[in-house]
Amino acid sequence: MASNKALVPEAKEALDRFKMEAASEVGVNLNQGYNGDLTARQAGSIGGQMVKKMIEKYENDIKTK
Repeated sequence: MASNKALVPEAKEALDRFKMEAASEVGVNLNQGYNGDLTARQAGSIGGQMVKKMIEKYENDIKTK
């Protein structure tokens, strides 16, 4: 069963900032707190942007090693 519990609770603030940044990059207005009015397409575009940026960072980290 999946859990929505953070493995590192101290990272919550940074992840929230990252999510807000990704949302602004794809043009989705994200509010602090509840965002249940987002469409699946909007939510997916935010998650996709976050994954894209994480992969880019990982690839750049590998190149610099």
